[in-house]
Amino acid sequence: MEGGGTLPEALKEERQLGHILPTSSEASSVKRSPWGFLLTGIVGGALVAVYAVATPFITPALRKICLPFVPATSKQIENVVKMLRCRRGPLVDIGSGDGRIVIAAAKEGFSAVGYELNPWLVWYSRYRAWQEGVHGSARFYISDLWKVTFSQYSNVVIFGVPQMMPQLEKKLELELEDDARVIACRFPFPHWIPDHVTGEGIDTVWVYDVSTFRGREKRP
Repeated sequence: MEGGGTLPEALKEERQLGHILPTSSEASSVKRSPWGFLLTGIVGGALVAVYAVATPFITPALRKICLPFVPATSKQIENVVKMLRCRRGPLVDIGSGDGRIVIAAAKEGFSAVGYELNPWLVWYSRYRAWQEGVHGSARFYISDLWKVTFSQYSNVVIFGVPQMMPQLEKKLELELEDDARVIACRFPFPHWIPDHVTGEGIDTVWVYDVSTFRGREKRP
């Protein structure tokens, strides 16, 4: 067979020259290696970024009593603003989320403050207030609502959940002045009787004047 000695001789020459061709598996490994490192880096970086962004949003939901972030609808904001007409004094939004209520109140002339535990939402709210030109009268703070005293506010807005409303009801009863007004969105307070109710479904707003329910408590 004429070709029997040709191949070994050629391989011998390539070995001598240092040009040994890699096997198919070795070649594939060489080609994949740089791309494999790059892909691993991209995926790893993406996972870290998602974790960093998502953790502050997810963590509150893991608490026993949480105040999850659910953006207010335009109709809810409209109903809240309607219940603030003819009102004066500072306003606070408890669990201010992305700042929509605070910004809307600031546009109506209120000195408005939002307390929110999620730092990402607070930073975003500050940016939105600056963008809307009301950063001077709309302020946002990273804080747990249970560690804040609300006695200095005449108007209180809360987007709560049923589990927290009884405890918050007691806290506000102790801290608010008689001329304060509390506006509850989505869920009413369990024991207070509202002075006004407006909206339907998830856009319903319940309004409680502190002087009214304190007056009821004092009756024999």
